[in-house]
Amino acid sequence: MKAFIFDLNGTMINDMGFHLDAWHNVINNDLGGSLSREAVKKEMYGKNEELLVRVFGEGRFTLDQMADIAMEKERRYQQVYLPHLRLIDGLPEFLEKAYQQGIPMAIGSAAIPFNIDFALDNLNIRHYFKAIVSADSVKISKPHPETYLMAASLLGVDPASCIVFEDAPKGVEAAANAGMQSVVLTTTHTAEEFAAYKNIIAFTDDYTSPALASLTVA
Repeated sequence: MKAFIFDLNGTMINDMGFHLDAWHNVINNDLGGSLSREAVKKEMYGKNEELLVRVFGEGRFTLDQMADIAMEKERRYQQVYLPHLRLIDGLPEFLEKAYQQGIPMAIGSAAIPFNIDFALDNLNIRHYFKAIVSADSVKISKPHPETYLMAASLLGVDPASCIVFEDAPKGVEAAANAGMQSVVLTTTHTAEEFAAYKNIIAFTDDYTSPALASLTVA
């Protein structure tokens, strides 16, 4: 049985620029860093705590301090992004068609539940998803395959039958490590940045692309 697994940020909602702004502000203005926007962008994968360790090194912050920093960053992101919150073009229709076809769907994201709930509940789309895997659900984040393998298991489908929708190279790598094919949304990275990956079946700016139409055919 075919199944769809969606990353969230940059894949269902085009918000990665807002995350970048929030992290750039927190890292440089709150924590005394001196990273360019491009340098921050390269670190934006995996769990928030992992990002802080990559930028500032082991031992700079306690786990509780990192949790507080991450939550403050997410509050700022949500406050600024909320007026702009919407699904990427074509996704409402794509989700509804897949739902009507009985295709099981899941969220497989490195976001914390606070941000996943923010998107799903404000957009009223929670009912489409039979499973949600967040940063809090896994021990090892992308590009490790745990996120996507857990989503497949919760859906009760073979990983090889899953199509992953992603916007980031590390996410596509996670899908490859899970034995899954990927559709890449070019909202955050260019197609050229995915040249190393062989599990990509389509690149698209949004969900109106004819290349995606066949995916929801019963």
